[in-house]
Amino acid sequence: MTATIPSDQLDDLVLVLDLVRSGAARTRPELGRRSGLGRTVISQRVGHLMRAGLLEDGELGPSSGGRAPRELRFCSGAGVILTAELGATSISAGLTDLAGNLLAQRTEASDVARGPEPVLAQVGALFDDLLATRPDAQVWGVGIGLPGPVEFATGRPSAPPIMPGWDGYPVRDHFARRHNAPVWVDNEVNAMTLGEFRAGAAAGARDYLYVKIGTGIGAGLISGGHLHRGSQGCAGDIGHTAARADTSVVCRCGNIGCLEALAGGAALARDGEAAAKDGGSPILAERLAENGVVTAEDVAWAAQNGDRAALELIQRAGRLIGDQLAMLVSFFNPSLLLIGGGVAGAGDHLLATIREVIYGRSLPLATRDLRIVRSSLGDQAGVVGAAFMVLDELFTRDRLAKWIDAGTPAGLPDLTAA
Repeated sequence: MTATIPSDQLDDLVLVLDLVRSGAARTRPELGRRSGLGRTVISQRVGHLMRAGLLEDGELGPSSGGRAPRELRFCSGAGVILTAELGATSISAGLTDLAGNLLAQRTEASDVARGPEPVLAQVGALFDDLLATRPDAQVWGVGIGLPGPVEFATGRPSAPPIMPGWDGYPVRDHFARRHNAPVWVDNEVNAMTLGEFRAGAAAGARDYLYVKIGTGIGAGLISGGHLHRGSQGCAGDIGHTAARADTSVVCRCGNIGCLEALAGGAALARDGEAAAKDGGSPILAERLAENGVVTAEDVAWAAQNGDRAALELIQRAGRLIGDQLAMLVSFFNPSLLLIGGGVAGAGDHLLATIREVIYGRSLPLATRDLRIVRSSLGDQAGVVGAAFMVLDELFTRDRLAKWIDAGTPAGLPDLTAA
């Protein structure tokens, strides 16, 4: 906290700004009712936030009998947030306003195993392309999601199983220098989890699980309305839990029997290609002949079109994933389980099998009010969630004081050490 803003005033400023940003209060009288602050204090705090370029007056609101109050608006257009979700085989980059609304998005194929320098250079090029659409916009923050464990306090990957060369790499510093803006880095599934919680199907769900089924498998957890990262940032890494002990399949992490190695997208592609080669799947054999490879999406498509071998692979993956999730449902007792990722969106058979196993194996009380549905944001979940990660950190108590001391958005302080 800076010395120029007394502690009690700073608490009030955070409260007032959060109420307006969230839409919980739209007028000064509503702010008074919601916050418990007096009319004079409300007027002072709103004026302070207006001078800082964070709030502005809007249209006249509804009247309750007297003069209609003027609505307050958060200045969501004062700056932009750059975000990127890095998967094992693709990058999705986004540009949002300060309310988390997605303004533009770019997606490209990539390979995270190439290492941090070439992959982050590709992210940087996508950011440049996005900023070219709004050349006058000022970057207020950057959010990055990585496909592996991240130590959130430092923004560095921590022994990520599928990311050779990334361990301990200063991802935060890379983008902070480039954009002279504060940067936060987290696991990509945590970003997706937050995206659905703040702007998707999980809005209002205080206890919910998000599961991404793509090339790998990961989970994110909202508990009591807060994202749970764990003490070292690897909470939810269910892809590397042991699904089978009696298997010779070696996972990319070096262990055997991991869920990801048996039921993830790479596993479906591997087993689908084997079925194509041994004659078990005529449809997949055609795909292999046409493209030279079989993908997880090919397997899902073949299953949707009645291919028995492909259907068996999808259902087997669903049973393995469902077994692991049934344990989590009984342990955590969420009200909602969202399934996302490229493989999850490829067809109905996988989701149907997962549902069947969870409802059959979890405690009846744990599943009594449980909903299991697909992600509503799809491929936007990660980039939107990364924006909210930045915004939630950007307007914390201590950092808000720095924004206000800057005077206007045009004079933002150097917060690269965030």
